[in-house]
Order: sequence, then structure tokens, then C-alpha cells
Amino acid sequence: MPDVIIIGGGYAGMAAALQLLRARRDVLIIDAGQRRNRFASHAQGFLTQDGEDPAVIAAKARAQIEAYPDLDWYDGEANRIEGEKGNFVVHLSDGAAFSASRVILALGVSDTLPEIPGLAERWGQSVFHCPYCHGYELNRGRIGVIASAPAITGHVGLFSEWGDVTLLINGAFSMNDDHAAAMRGYGITVEETPIAAIEGQAEVVLTDGRRLKPFAGLFVTSRATPATGIAQAAELSLAETPMGQQIDTDSLKETSRPGIYACGDAARVPHSLALAVADGSWAGATVHRSLVFDH
Repeated sequence: MPDVIIIGGGYAGMAAALQLLRARRDVLIIDAGQRRNRFASHAQGFLTQDGEDPAVIAAKARAQIEAYPDLDWYDGEANRIEGEKGNFVVHLSDGAAFSASRVILALGVSDTLPEIPGLAERWGQSVFHCPYCHGYELNRGRIGVIASAPAITGHVGLFSEWGDVTLLINGAFSMNDDHAAAMRGYGITVEETPIAAIEGQAEVVLTDGRRLKPFAGLFVTSRATPATGIAQAAELSLAETPMGQQIDTDSLKETSRPGIYACGDAARVPHSLALAVADGSWAGATVHRSLVFDH
């Protein structure tokens, strides 16, 4: 029986596994093979891997942790957790079941995008969620930011660091004088006509028939939710954030159910590859301490 089952073999899950494996603990990773950034061809802002294909980073990480003899990897989808701290049973959709003393949920998230024709098809290619991850590559060109809530006016000024910004309200809220003054202060153009479609690389077509000058890239805040329903099935506490729903954890990454931990995009904001790795590393270390000091 493994000491720890990690559900999710993405960056956070593998980072958690590495800490546990180096502590000579038996680890089982259960992975459904749905990395969040599988649509992106390059990962930026991750030290030593800047500009690398995310699939290459994931493959290299897996090869490194598989060099440790105490790792097992199972390709499948976990859908239910039974038991309690010290004696959990994880059930999979294919009928398999595995037991462990602790469970780490490194589920990643699913992104729900605004229903704009052409937007989803460009996700990860010319439509992005993080300027720190993709802003530099736009070479200070024209940047479109698609609003999803009034809160965007509080941080859209950041995007002006990476290019000439147009805020596309798209019916998300009504501009007031304070909003307008803030946008003028950052030199941001505001377009209030709703979006009809995204065409070309990043060309915005408005409902009044106008076509805006093509953008170098578009940014939008997706609504992120845990990639599977296993947290809800386990009756874990969930938290609402400006970016969506996440699994609620304490500072040691333990959830509301003792012995079950969560890390990565499904359990923290904001989201990035580097932050997911850091969060997973911390979760792996705290779970190891739990195994040693909290039998």
C-alpha cells in the first residue's frame, strides 16, 4: 500500500511526489492526462524552462520522478474517496481501487470562457489569461483585454506594461466616471460595443459590424473550477475567488477533511506553472511531516 496517493499527474502533482519520493515514501500518482496548458505551445516565466513546450517540461518531470523506485503511476480517472485519515480508499471510473494513508488532490482546473464565437479555438495560442506568462511575447503590440466583471478596472492598468491596451467591455458592466478616469490615467482605450466574434489570429468583430485593428493578443479571465468533481464528492469545503472556485485549504495545504490535501491551480490563485510547482512542493513536504508526526 502506498503512503500517499496523488490524484493528478501535472506539475503540482509531480512536484509533490518528488518531495515525498526523496523522503523515501511510497507514492502512487493517478492521472487522467488532461494538463490545463495542453493547448499552449510554449511556457514562459518558469525559471530554466522559459519558452519550452509544456509537454516537454511535463515529460522531463515524469522521467525524473520515475527514476525513483518508490513511485507507481496509474493512468485513469479517480472519482471517489472513501475512508479516513490513515486509511483512505480511492476509487477509479474503471473499477480499480487503491488504498493509502494520505491523499493529495492536484486536479488542475477546467476553464469556462465567455461564449464568444472563435474565442475558445484560440485559447492558449492568441487568447491568454496571464500577462506575466504571455505578455512579453506580444512585443508591445496592441493588446485587447476582454472584461468579465467591473473588478477588471482595478488591475487592467497592469497590461499597459506590455503594450497598447484596449479594454473590451463586452456587456460585462457599465462604465462610470470613475472607471473612465482610471482608464484615461493608464492611456487605455475603452470599447463598449459587444463582441460578435474573434477571427484571424486575434481580430475582434463587433456587433455593429466594425472590425477593430488586429491585436497582437487577447486576454480574458476564465472561470476556473476543479477539473473533476471528486472534491465535491468527498464533501470538501470549496472557496469562491475572483477567478472561480477552488478547494479550500489551510496553510499546510490540508483540506476540510483531515488527511486529504490539495495543491496547484485547483487550490490556489493566481495560477501559473511556476506557482503550481511551488505549491505542490510545499504540499509534498507538509504531507511528509504529517506522516512522521501525526500517525
